[in-house]
Amino acid sequence: MRKLKSKYELLRQKVFIIIYGSNTLGGRLFDIILLLIILLSVFLVMLESVQRIDKVHHEILFYGEWIITIFFTVEYILRLLCNKKPLSYVFSFYGVVDLISLLPMYLAFFIPSTSFLVAFRALRLLRLFAILDLMPIIGQQSHLKLALKASKNKIIVFVYFIVIVSIVLGTLMFLIEGRENGFNDIPTSIYWCIVTMTTVGYGDLSPATPLGQFIASFIMIMGYGIIAVPTGIVTAEYAGVKKNNPELDAKKVCPNCTTFIYDLNANYCYNCGTKL
Repeated sequence: MRKLKSKYELLRQKVFIIIYGSNTLGGRLFDIILLLIILLSVFLVMLESVQRIDKVHHEILFYGEWIITIFFTVEYILRLLCNKKPLSYVFSFYGVVDLISLLPMYLAFFIPSTSFLVAFRALRLLRLFAILDLMPIIGQQSHLKLALKASKNKIIVFVYFIVIVSIVLGTLMFLIEGRENGFNDIPTSIYWCIVTMTTVGYGDLSPATPLGQFIASFIMIMGYGIIAVPTGIVTAEYAGVKKNNPELDAKKVCPNCTTFIYDLNANYCYNCGTKL
């Protein structure tokens, strides 16, 4: 005889579906509310860092952040209660992020000297990736992850090449320009080379000799090509992933937690373990 679930278990299951699922009205609404509150929280952190705004509206910002902190505290507790394996959430990446973004407000309240830690509240932005994981666009996210993984070695070789070029050209500029033109040492010259190569151009250093200006012009032109290379590598891999993994665009939904399942051959939900 099948054992009937208690009211607590039914409630916990409903909360689980709302928090971890996105295929129901409640789940989608929760994701949208969570997204807006995360953005509002980060916005308040930025406003609080502006002294003239904080001086006038300090109380509003303070109480607003406490309301948001209480909301995330309740959400954190609900995630623990509705999860069959709460420790797996606590020690997961997003679980650690949630805890780190919550603790500063409480620490600052009891230990005022730790108030500088409130800046860690901005870590809540990382939660946006967790929200995206629960939405139907995860297929595209999977494409991008695979493309980045496939192009990792090529990008590492490319970055190594750029580092070598920066060291060689930076050393050359130190020898050509010298300390009298602001290139005081090789590390400073390498810094100038990187700034110029990436087309940032702070303008704090500039070559004065004709040969130095010629090399600087060469580095500037080369910089445009350097910016395009990583983009081309990832784009090519992304196109290959989409072509070779069409199953990533397909999906089915777990009947228990409404999690999107992209492995069409899966027999069990990877999130809650329900048989599909």
